[in-house]
Amino acid sequence: MNSKNLLKMAALAAVLSTGFASCSSDDDADNSVVNGTQAALDQACADWKTARANWENTEAFLFGAADVYSIDPHTDTWPVAANDLADVLRDEKAMSNLDNFIKTANSGILGYHGLEYVLFRQGKPRDISQLTNLEYNYICAVAKDLYYATATLEAAWDSKESNTERHQIALNYVATHNSINGDGDAEGALGEFTNFGKAFKNPGTGDWETALDATLEIISGCQDIIGEVGDSKIGLPYTGEDATYIESPYAYNSIVDFYDNIVSCKNALYGSMGATTPNEKSLIYFCKNAGNATLAAQANTVCTKLENALTKINAMKAPFALYYSDASCKVAIDALGELDDALSEMGETLKGYAGNDVVETQCKVINENYVDNVVLTTYRTLADNAQKLYQSIVNIK
Repeated sequence: MNSKNLLKMAALAAVLSTGFASCSSDDDADNSVVNGTQAALDQACADWKTARANWENTEAFLFGAADVYSIDPHTDTWPVAANDLADVLRDEKAMSNLDNFIKTANSGILGYHGLEYVLFRQGKPRDISQLTNLEYNYICAVAKDLYYATATLEAAWDSKESNTERHQIALNYVATHNSINGDGDAEGALGEFTNFGKAFKNPGTGDWETALDATLEIISGCQDIIGEVGDSKIGLPYTGEDATYIESPYAYNSIVDFYDNIVSCKNALYGSMGATTPNEKSLIYFCKNAGNATLAAQANTVCTKLENALTKINAMKAPFALYYSDASCKVAIDALGELDDALSEMGETLKGYAGNDVVETQCKVINENYVDNVVLTTYRTLADNAQKLYQSIVNIK
């Protein structure tokens, strides 16, 4: 996600062609280079891509903890505020207490893209001889904070609160981090820890009054990211409205990000992480087998449009950072629009079941499966790989 009012990256095309100057190039800054190996930095970059894919697989369910605790903007704001990051690397007070500084820093210098900015150059791992000790110290702190954020997501959707270590991390995270406003700045306390997994499974105890309300949220979550990918992530650069609005430009990972966003929708609708077909407790399976011919036809259309959208994204000319105006982008945008429309039609039909006790019971089954086998499983994998990323970044030096 993006805090839209952040200062834009200056002259994206020129920066791409020059390979990005070091964040810590100021004459007064400590420009000493880390004593590390290229292999270790390469491993960190590989682990970044793995953890990045895991994050993008969560974007169909950014409601709940990711929103309430401002974890989405805290970990996934772009474009990077490069000038602000350069200032931090020259700020002795900030650099001397990075763990605390990062909890309330502007989100434009944090998370996946703060790490990406330091680790990558033009789609490849950076030359280890360019990485300074200041940058190393910074990305270690950012990676640790990223792990804590993802552990909080896992804990907040674990209805059984089964991982005591990550549950404690979540309690500490919520107590020490602040909410983030539209400019990416910290503002106000987060409040108390909430178990969104329990609330989603048990209608009337949280944000969802009925089981059908929660089930419809599955569709809304998918539509939110479908619209963002088509209208903003691809659309804004493609139309020329904002050529700097490019996700993951340093790693040349944009198209992979887009694809994984729609995979998150597939997992949500089909009822499991890494789904290839709908399972018997999934929303799509229910719609196909509820005895409503209209709903079944709509569900089949959703499946067709979903696969078409994935195909069209995968066929976009790469890297997007260089070819964001290619005609293949418009083809993908159109396919995403068709998927969004298909989901809207299916959702409208489902709303007609409000107050139906049989459907309410079935929605409860759908929701329980969704929490345990989609949301929690994805977040747990994300936290595991974010922890691995943190360790690999530490291991650079």
